[in-house]
Amino acid sequence: MLTSDTDNQSTLGLVREALTHMSSLVRSEVDLARTEVSENINKAVGALIALAVALVFAIVALNTLSAALVGWVGNILGLSVGWSSLIVAVVFAIIAFAFLSKGKNGLKARSLAPTRTATNVRRDAETVKEAAK
Repeated sequence: MLTSDTDNQSTLGLVREALTHMSSLVRSEVDLARTEVSENINKAVGALIALAVALVFAIVALNTLSAALVGWVGNILGLSVGWSSLIVAVVFAIIAFAFLSKGKNGLKARSLAPTRTATNVRRDAETVKEAAK
């Protein structure tokens, strides 16, 4: 069976239209990924600022609390200032480690990844596969 010029032109037009749609789809997915990454970076910056502010206040509070606790432990247990200071420092180190772990978990790469975009790209790929069948 011979194809006419009209069939070739309409096929070419369909291919051209499909490529245009694919290009538009890729462009919008890239824009979505860029927006999502930007939003996630802004969240991470906010988390870092909150951690920095918390650290400043914690240092001031810990200085005052440390002095009070050293005196209290010394009086209650009858220990010297050195031993009282060591006990208070160990307790504060444990608390600091707990907060550090929490802060690090909030900044993991997994929470910054563009998950919505990845889901959309998978869905689009499946749609293209179905349409190609």
